[in-house]
Amino acid sequence: MSTEANLHESSNDTRFIARQPILDVANQVHGYALLFDTAADGIVGPKGRDAARTILDDMVLLGLDRLTGGVRAFMRCTSEVLSEQLVAVLPPETTVLEISENLKISTHLLEACHALKAAGFQLALADCICDAEPHPLLDLVSYIKIDISRFNEAGFKHLRECVAGKEVALVATKVDTQELHSKAKAEGFTFFQGFYFCYPELILTARVPANRLFHFEILRQLQSEPLNIRKIAPLVMRDASLVLRLLRLVNSPICAIRQEVTSIESAILILGETTFRRIANLAILREFNADQPNEVLHMALVRGRFCELAALPNNLDPGEQYLLGMLSLLPAMLRYPMDALASELPLRSEIRQALLGTENTERSLLTWVEMHERNMVKECIALGNKYGLNQQKLNQYYVDALIWDAATPRAIG
Repeated sequence: MSTEANLHESSNDTRFIARQPILDVANQVHGYALLFDTAADGIVGPKGRDAARTILDDMVLLGLDRLTGGVRAFMRCTSEVLSEQLVAVLPPETTVLEISENLKISTHLLEACHALKAAGFQLALADCICDAEPHPLLDLVSYIKIDISRFNEAGFKHLRECVAGKEVALVATKVDTQELHSKAKAEGFTFFQGFYFCYPELILTARVPANRLFHFEILRQLQSEPLNIRKIAPLVMRDASLVLRLLRLVNSPICAIRQEVTSIESAILILGETTFRRIANLAILREFNADQPNEVLHMALVRGRFCELAALPNNLDPGEQYLLGMLSLLPAMLRYPMDALASELPLRSEIRQALLGTENTERSLLTWVEMHERNMVKECIALGNKYGLNQQKLNQYYVDALIWDAATPRAIG
């Protein structure tokens, strides 16, 4: 059992850990907001100071960089966490401490925030509603987070005047549609937290391009155990970008012994099935996602890995579940509606229906992770009760999927 598994198995409470992306104006990941919820599944977890200590201990054991891939982690903090400087156990260079505007700022808390900033932490003022009075932390924060769905033009104008000349980045939160993203950009926000990139403007088309169909078939073959090299090699040969990646890898430090490649079959054998599966999956997803934000690709990989890990304990097929999770973001990658894509996919009818949104058993894990991404804890619990899902183990699988994604090779383009 992995360290992460031991960590969660030994806990006497369930702590949901969700990760939400914060993107910049170029749709590149600037950081992740890590969201926590204790006492899930009806289990009363530690409260107040004990809860904060437990969560921070988990972060030390798991490693923030393993959850976020090394980018900034935005963590909501209580007054106890800040006043007692419990966050000192975290790496200041990649940790942003979020402080709710609703939090009462005492003299002691203000001094603690000064000390944390001096130690290298960045601070973020969250839940900002742009009051007339400047916030006591305004001179300390590097970020101000504003709910774009509750945007007040007059209040925002006043806030801009208050931060004029300061090095403060404005973060729009709850940016879950393209319309809200466009609005936030027009108002001059620098960063955007939400899932707008999952819902791009779709291109209506009668059929999926032929080259995509080859990719779908390769993905299906990659789930076979053992890998049928004679079947998959001819498909790979029809994809020049995948062939190029194979040849680059065979000639890279990944292969300890340099060997001459005489065919696609020999290249696959040199790399080994495990490496080839990973590289082929990632290459095809990158091809799908060429014109979209990279975060769509990461979310697809996390969903696929989560569904794969959780499949066997829930009497589902791991390979099929991996495809279901991974392909659930095809509309965002290809900008085609799912109803135009699903009929072309070489999948069982139940899996195609799951992709189309039908709430069947096959879709239970995908639905859970979609809600979990948005920190919809109550809904996750209700779904778990309906399908007999173990919340604690599902959260463990999600964390393991995040860590796996962070470790996935990316320099193959």
